[in-house]
Amino acid sequence: MQLPPFLSCSQPMAVVSSNCIPSLTLGSLSQLGRRSLGCPSLSLKLTHPSNSYLHCSLNVPENTHEDTPMEKRFPPYPTVMDINQIRERLPHRFPFLLVDRIIEYNPGVSVVGIKNVTINDNFFPGHFPERPIMPGVLMIEAMSQVGGAVILEPDVKGTSGEVFFLAGVDKVRFRKPVIPGDTLVMRMTLMKMHKRFGVAKLEGKAYVGSELVCEGEFLMATGSDPQARFLYP
Repeated sequence: MQLPPFLSCSQPMAVVSSNCIPSLTLGSLSQLGRRSLGCPSLSLKLTHPSNSYLHCSLNVPENTHEDTPMEKRFPPYPTVMDINQIRERLPHRFPFLLVDRIIEYNPGVSVVGIKNVTINDNFFPGHFPERPIMPGVLMIEAMSQVGGAVILEPDVKGTSGEVFFLAGVDKVRFRKPVIPGDTLVMRMTLMKMHKRFGVAKLEGKAYVGSELVCEGEFLMATGSDPQARFLYP
């Protein structure tokens, strides 16, 4: 049997005159004296009868995504800090704790947190009754709280028992509305930290899926908390 010289992975089909040809692999082609086709895993299939099409494929499972049920296609976000650990670090409480989970944390560098936006959030009845949209100022507040996980890190600040205050925002842009059912993913990156004055500057970006919905620069200041013993026993 002689295979046509134009058979390659870039040309997945070739007409071969044969009554019956078994499945071939790259190794069996080498035994026939054929030159390697440069494919990592090549399988050749020929259907019956003669003058059938010879298929060249790369043994990649087909329709694996479609065969997976929708509820199993997307893995959950990882948990670096759960809500209880967040409550130990941040002084905020209901209804103003706007961070549900920390999913990435690099001390003194950056942090990524998420806020699951639901219709049960207490601001939606008034903003707006007929078209619920998360207020932009609360998006800024949620991003600030995520940033607080960096600047309140004892190893970074060098002290414990402090709270932070939002001192200013700059270059803030709202790119897309955030509505109930969205998961707001917020990345805060520490740009500058003046330990002597207790002032930090951070860059923030918030996403829903892969779409940027809010961005800006944040100026934060730290101060002593008279109830620090509760936050840092």
